[in-house]
Parts: sequence; structure tokens; C-alpha cells
Amino acid sequence: MQKAKSDFYLDGLLSGDEAVIDEIYKKNFSQVIVFVKNNQGTYQDAEEIFQDALFQLIIRLNKEKFEIKSSFKAYLFTVCKNLWRKELKNRKKKVRNDGIIELVSEVDKHGSFYLEQEQWELFEEKISELSESCRNLLKDFFNKVPYDIIVEKFQYASTNVAFQRVFKCKKRLAELIKKDARYKGLS
Repeated sequence: MQKAKSDFYLDGLLSGDEAVIDEIYKKNFSQVIVFVKNNQGTYQDAEEIFQDALFQLIIRLNKEKFEIKSSFKAYLFTVCKNLWRKELKNRKKKVRNDGIIELVSEVDKHGSFYLEQEQWELFEEKISELSESCRNLLKDFFNKVPYDIIVEKFQYASTNVAFQRVFKCKKRLAELIKKDARYKGLS
């Protein structure tokens, strides 16, 4: 059922079906607004990110048929979150001057998104192949949970043990990613 609904949305996006696109907006945009506003953004930022995400999906669909393994809603939200985080990172790097307009090639912007999205999907796929304890540990590590909390949560003997365990899990994840045939094309 979930796959069929994802295919329905993807096909509707690709064909430009206004009813499907309206449904995508109605069911998904409010979540993106909340996320962007809670993370230093505005309603207009959320609109831009949402539209960029839909456009990125269309570009990817035009290049290749792909399958969404989660729900369409979760997938689209992840794309939006990744785009917004990237935007925030770029904003931190820029010196603001309202008198200067920066020209960014749309082709470069969308091409890099496509590559980053494929890298993210490979990462998610390979992290799911790790043991449950490694997945949970890396989740906390990537969410910047302090080591003292990790030690307590996972009942490790010391911070050093936690460091070693994170290192081993990251190493295993890197090995899984590098063994995948898609890795060379994405690096």
C-alpha cells in the first residue's frame, strides 16, 4: 500500500498532475513549515525549501526511476530537512550584504542535491545493516549526545570504552559503504 502511494505521488509529480501536487502540499507542507520555523526560518523559507525538494525529486525521476523505501511523507520531509540544514550551513558561511546579489547556477545546485541525496540514501541503507546496538550508538553520536550520557545509556565501563565502540561502529559502516558498487560513482 505504502509503495503504491509513493509511486502515485512520484508519477503525479513527473506528469505535473495538479491534483496530485495539491495533495502533496496539503499533506506535507505544514510539517515542513513547522520544522523550518523551529530552525531559524520563515514561512517563505519553508515555501522555497518545499518547492526545491519537489523540483529535486522531478529532476531525479527524469534521470532514473527510483523506489522510496519509507513512506513518501517521510522521504519528502527528509529531503526538505536536508535542504534546510544545507541552507542554514550556507547562511553561516556568507557575509550578509543586501547590496550584493549572489548568482548560483541552478544546474550546479540541483546536480549537487542529486548526488547528496544518493549519498544519504546509501548511508541510510548501510546503517540499517549494522547491529541494533551500533545503529543506536551511532544515532546518538551523530546527534551529538555527550559521551558521558552515552556511557550511562549503554552501560559502558568508561568514556574510553564508548569512544572505542563508536570508532568500531563507524569503521564497520564505512566498510559497508565502500564495499557497495554505487560508492565509487558517488564519491
